[in-house]
Amino acid sequence: MRSDHNSAGKNSHPISAALPLRPASQVMQLDRLGSFHQSRLSFMRTLVRRMVQENWQINSTVFDLDTEGYGTVVYEVKAKYGTYSYVLFSHYLAPENRNDRVIADQWDLTMALCEGTVDTEQLAFLRNNVPKQEAGRVDSRVFVLSRGNRSGRTFEYVVDELAQGRQPDVDVIAEVGYLYRTTAAYGSGKLGMADWEKVRTKHRDFARPFAAEMFTCFMLRHFSLQHADYIAAQRAPKTAVQLDDDIKRYFGIGNSTGLGMAPFLINHPLLINQWIEQRETALARAKVAGADGIDSVILERFQIATDRVIQHLGEIMTGDVQQNISNAMVRQELQELSQWLLDEGASIVSSRYNWAELAHYAEQSWRVETQEVINTMLIELYPELVDELEELMAVDEDQHLIPHMSLWELRGLIEDKYDWALAIDFSQPDAQGSFWYRSQEKMEPRLGQTHIDMGVEKQMPLAIGRMVRECYNEVCAYMVEFPQQDVAHFILQQPNLSGAISRIQTMAQSHYGDIRENLVHSDVLPIHLLRCKLSFFGVSKFDPRSRLWVRNTMFQGAPLISDFDKPFMDDWQFPIKPVLSKSIDSDR
Repeated sequence: MRSDHNSAGKNSHPISAALPLRPASQVMQLDRLGSFHQSRLSFMRTLVRRMVQENWQINSTVFDLDTEGYGTVVYEVKAKYGTYSYVLFSHYLAPENRNDRVIADQWDLTMALCEGTVDTEQLAFLRNNVPKQEAGRVDSRVFVLSRGNRSGRTFEYVVDELAQGRQPDVDVIAEVGYLYRTTAAYGSGKLGMADWEKVRTKHRDFARPFAAEMFTCFMLRHFSLQHADYIAAQRAPKTAVQLDDDIKRYFGIGNSTGLGMAPFLINHPLLINQWIEQRETALARAKVAGADGIDSVILERFQIATDRVIQHLGEIMTGDVQQNISNAMVRQELQELSQWLLDEGASIVSSRYNWAELAHYAEQSWRVETQEVINTMLIELYPELVDELEELMAVDEDQHLIPHMSLWELRGLIEDKYDWALAIDFSQPDAQGSFWYRSQEKMEPRLGQTHIDMGVEKQMPLAIGRMVRECYNEVCAYMVEFPQQDVAHFILQQPNLSGAISRIQTMAQSHYGDIRENLVHSDVLPIHLLRCKLSFFGVSKFDPRSRLWVRNTMFQGAPLISDFDKPFMDDWQFPIKPVLSKSIDSDR
């Protein structure tokens, strides 16, 4: 981390030079993708910024709950371009029927995000169908259908504390971080809902990827806080207090994500490429912005952010041994960084040390997880260069076949862009030791062991590396006899390879393309796929439960609806425990 380098001779304008994007060979490795964190471009962050900047007005027009907190709530949402309704039904759920799996058929809460204002007739229709979730049907006035369950560890504890006139212990809250957790958020035309094309073209407030789904979860968080206050007041109207606002901000929404999310990254390669390219562009802009040196104000902000991450990682509660080890090692490396910033701050500024040098040092000296934390912090430093990229997170996902491409060109394309796939020896037993399938019983994707589990003949087509290798072998064999022919002639003989070729031709034009990993290896870690997608959603506090699923928290640290008309600092990344005032703390 030397601070004695002079950056003279570099372009004086921070983003005028060609951006030095990291190569796909570095970025698209599974362990690196699984080390990404929430950034300014994550969908929760961009949604919150939009709501605050445009001062969305959100009020309950129906709050019809009984003394136990069961009933109906309707929120009217007045956004910049339209009015929407968030409809929620609170139900009694017997302990024996509590199940957070996709196959559950009863929940504490069920919700729908709808266009326009909901009238009495539509509310009755929703009340009959929304609680059924997949077993019901809705119409195109609905954008998102969702459900949630109470946290068994925190909800009753918090309500009891409030009812007795006390604020809950922040240390207890930190162990979980939420009052409710969501188990699904369906959109994009499922179950009769509005498809993405309608939402994107007719409702600008939600015209970004997953904006409506993220808003649905944000509103669940809002209701969960109101719900705790409401039930406490019903139980003890004379003694109950409301949750302190700092504690409310520290609460998020819980989520558990399993293999059901993993195929998305493989089946939507153009979209994932777009997300990663914008993130990498943001990182490159940050590095270029500091190419001529780092001023003292920016350096101080980076120091504060580093110490915040150290605290954040230290507060994460997980039973996963490897995650605890990883968090501890990242903290240790960040503490080394923090100490260097303290000791060499003046020298860093005077010597014109730059972020590219720090990134290089991190790549040479520290873990991938630490490198990506640093990259995330760098992105945070330059909102004026980053935030405009949020408008570029969507893309048309058509894959087009180029039939007139010569087989020589196709073969060269594979050798150039898919060298990583050709380097895999699929003849080794472990190289095809796993397979992906959809469980009929659990209604979710699963990962089987090729030589143990049945059903390999029904596997999902997610082994992109193997697909490319098989296609390459067939092309090479065909070219021995017909070297001058094109893709069209080849596909007439091998029509089953048309999908593989169109994907190869399309993704070869992208900067990052496919994940460079053998996804059917015996030791594949799907949790990296989950964490990658979740980082773009904007979650925090990853808590792996196995290599196949992970708990996390959504919107923890985000502003409240009551904060929308106040000065806003978009700095709720890496949430940490709030420090309450002495008067509040003494009430415990």
